Amino acid sequence: MNFRKKLFSLCLFVLGVALIEWLGHLLTMSSVRDWYVTLQKPSWTPPAYVFGPVWTILYAMIAIAGWRVFIKMSASGKKTEAFWMYSLQLTCNLLWSFFFFFLKNPLFALIDILTLLLLIIFNIKAFYRIDKVAGILLVPYLIWTFYAFLLNFAIWSLNR
Repeated sequence: MNFRKKLFSLCLFVLGVALIEWLGHLLTMSSVRDWYVTLQKPSWTPPAYVFGPVWTILYAMIAIAGWRVFIKMSASGKKTEAFWMYSLQLTCNLLWSFFFFFLKNPLFALIDILTLLLLIIFNIKAFYRIDKVAGILLVPYLIWTFYAFLLNFAIWSLNR
């Protein structure tokens, strides 16, 4: 694959993941300023201004990881499996915002984020087999999502 095709495919990955981030943002904004502020939260909840930059960095890493796998391999069963995991975990990621903020249902969000954690683990394994750097790029996403799972669980527990 030549440089122009690589650059174009990178742009497509970044735009695709940015679209998911933007849709999640729209779902989040539906209740972040009214409903979310009324919830009891644990003392270790980060300030609101932390979430945007952290997720932006993580989404960039997710896009680069997907792109690295895309350019690394021709069509194969291993690549197809890896991109199924990639697509499923991104879908689950978006659904979390829908469940938690749009539906205002921390329990559904908790179930979703648990599924998301498993999908990220499978995605890391699938990407790592194809491109080690791509797999490693998803590890901070896994760690942050685990933290988000704990936070989601605490909020659900404190507000049920």
